[in-house]
Amino acid sequence: MGAKSFIVKGKGCANSFCSCSHGAGRLLSRNKAKNVYTLDDLIEQTKGVECRKDTGVLDEIPGAYKPIDQVMANQADLVEVVATLKQVVCVKG
Repeated sequence: MGAKSFIVKGKGCANSFCSCSHGAGRLLSRNKAKNVYTLDDLIEQTKGVECRKDTGVLDEIPGAYKPIDQVMANQADLVEVVATLKQVVCVKG
């Protein structure tokens, strides 16, 4: 909801079955995120992104996910970044 997205080109690594991460992955479960973060946190973490900003999507707060830059660094041997995109809109349920 608030990070960035990447367009990548696979490097054809047979050891990973020519695959890579399709997202950052969660740091916190949905229930834990709802207990740790507040609506004010969601509003702050999604500044500049047009999206729902209510408790119904609190479990999707960016802070509940692994840092995308670290995820991308961890798979640098699997993909080449072709473009980096910054979210301006996000549609959830």
